Amino acid sequence: MELQNEVKVQKEKPSLFGMFTNPVQQFERIKENPKIWVPLIIVSIIYAIGTIFMALSMEASTLIDQGVPEDQVDLILTFTKVSVAVTGILSPIFGVLISSAIQLAIAKIASSPVTFKQLFSMNTFIMIIGATGLVLNMVIRYTIGGNFEVYITSLAGLLNQDKAGFLGSIEVFGIWTLILTALGLHKTGQFSKGLAWTIAIIFFLIGIGFGLIGTLLQGAPKL
Repeated sequence: MELQNEVKVQKEKPSLFGMFTNPVQQFERIKENPKIWVPLIIVSIIYAIGTIFMALSMEASTLIDQGVPEDQVDLILTFTKVSVAVTGILSPIFGVLISSAIQLAIAKIASSPVTFKQLFSMNTFIMIIGATGLVLNMVIRYTIGGNFEVYITSLAGLLNQDKAGFLGSIEVFGIWTLILTALGLHKTGQFSKGLAWTIAIIFFLIGIGFGLIGTLLQGAPKL
C-alpha cells in the first residue's frame, strides 16, 4: 500500500498555480512527470494578453521621442502594435526553447541526468511568473499611462523614471524568476546548489546587461 501511494504521488501532475504557492513541490513533480503542451499554451495565452495591453499602451509620442518622423508615426505605430501582439504568442516558445537548450548543454558537462523534456517543462512552468508580471504591469500602464517599457514593479518604475534602462532590469518578477530558476535547476535539473544558483544569476545578469546596453544606446547622440 505504501509503495502504491508513493507511485501515486510521483505521478501527480505539476500545477501552474502551484508555482506561486509551492514551487519546490512542482519542481519535484516536473522531475517525475514533466508536462509541456497545456502549460505552454496557457503561458502563451497569458503572454499574448499582456502584449495586447502593451500594444494598446503604446503612444505616438514614444515613437517620436525615438526619432520616428511625425508623418510616419501612425503607420509605424499600427505596425508596431500588430508586431508586438504577434510576438507575445511566439516569444515564450522561443524563450523556453533557447534557455532549455543552453541548460541541457551545461547539464551534459556537469554529468546531470536531466532530460530536455524536464528542462523544457521546468522553464515553461517558471515562465508563468513572468507572464503574470507582464499582464499586471501592462494593465496598470494601460490604465495610468506612461512609458510601457518601464515596469511599475521595477526600480525604474519605483523611482518614476521615464526610461527603463539598467534600473528597469531590476524588477520584482525578474528576481522571482531568478530564484525559481535556481530552485528548478537544483530540484528538477539535479544540479548542485552552487551550480544552479550560478547559472540562474548569470542569466539574470545577462538581462541586466541588455538593460545597460539599452541605456547607453538611448543616451548616444543621434546622427
